[in-house]
Amino acid sequence: MTQVVHVPLGGRAYDIHIGRGLLDQAGALIGPVLPRAKVAIVTDSNVAPLHAQRLTEALQIVGIASSTLILPVGEATKSWPHLSETIDFLLTEKVERRDVVIALGGGVIGDLVGFAAAILRRGVRFIQIPTSLLAQVDSSVGGKTGINAVQGKNLIGAFHQPSLVLADIDVLDTLAPRDFLAGYGEVVKYGLLGNATFFEWLEQNGAALVAGDHAARSEAVRMSCQMKADIVVRDETEQGDRALLNLGHTFCHALEAATGYSDRLLHGEGVAIGCSLAFETSARLGLCSQEAPSRVRAHLKAMGMKTDISDIDGALPDPVALVALMGQDKKVIAGQLNFIMVRDIGQAFVTTDVSQAVVLSVLEESMAAPAV
Repeated sequence: MTQVVHVPLGGRAYDIHIGRGLLDQAGALIGPVLPRAKVAIVTDSNVAPLHAQRLTEALQIVGIASSTLILPVGEATKSWPHLSETIDFLLTEKVERRDVVIALGGGVIGDLVGFAAAILRRGVRFIQIPTSLLAQVDSSVGGKTGINAVQGKNLIGAFHQPSLVLADIDVLDTLAPRDFLAGYGEVVKYGLLGNATFFEWLEQNGAALVAGDHAARSEAVRMSCQMKADIVVRDETEQGDRALLNLGHTFCHALEAATGYSDRLLHGEGVAIGCSLAFETSARLGLCSQEAPSRVRAHLKAMGMKTDISDIDGALPDPVALVALMGQDKKVIAGQLNFIMVRDIGQAFVTTDVSQAVVLSVLEESMAAPAV
């Protein structure tokens, strides 16, 4: 059964379809939003052999022509050279302002293609077909698009909402276990920041979800998308509440920069570590009980996820250098770094009142913790 989460943003409103077999229904679902029967598809070299042909065939069945650009895999693709390559492809394909570009892939492809769509002809429409759990629950929804800079992650970008999101639960079966678990880091984040009942549901159903239970996966994606949609509608351009979606990300982005945006640390793994660190910092500051971070770590460990900096392979900068990397975060305002802290599971809030000494001590202990 397909479920639909509506994102009511006035003239920029769109639907997120969640269910099985959506890739095969893509032509019927995409056709109604097209002014003419032609689309441009951008994907990567991992996703293309798995899913691109099914998508193009589903489009062909209803008479929609398509052309496809295949980019390299990895976070390094979110860069000026590949953005330029994508723009050149779309211009060569004579994509017009009312046409639609399809992002078929994980978060990297979605972010890059969305940004290309945002700046091409001052904004063309695009559709997200997310193929990773992380993209289905987070990056494909909400209109954040962009690329990375040498100075930090996602520092160049634009808010540009998709016209449609198709989250096919079946494609998650093709993910490597590590990639699926990385996406689960973002799923857990939603429970931790604003829905204790959802976190309890994950404690009970997480194992089945990872084992391949399609109903559990569909519900986790639906709940995550609904939570994100509700926050985005309240605060589309991150002036307030939307910052809560960055729980764990201030730590995560510093760790990603420290590991060179490489496969030493996947984004969702960094989010899991970051959430653990955010809860531990909150407890040290007396904002929440020590029971909260202990429960978060217990669940993440039970799921086989990273919880400490020491779980990352290879050498890392010292805690002082990591704090300096946090200073490049997008959440810096007037030189002041905003942290997402918690009062309990499901009760996150934004604050600047965080002692650097406490953050340093939390980082030091996390770096010294026994690796899982």
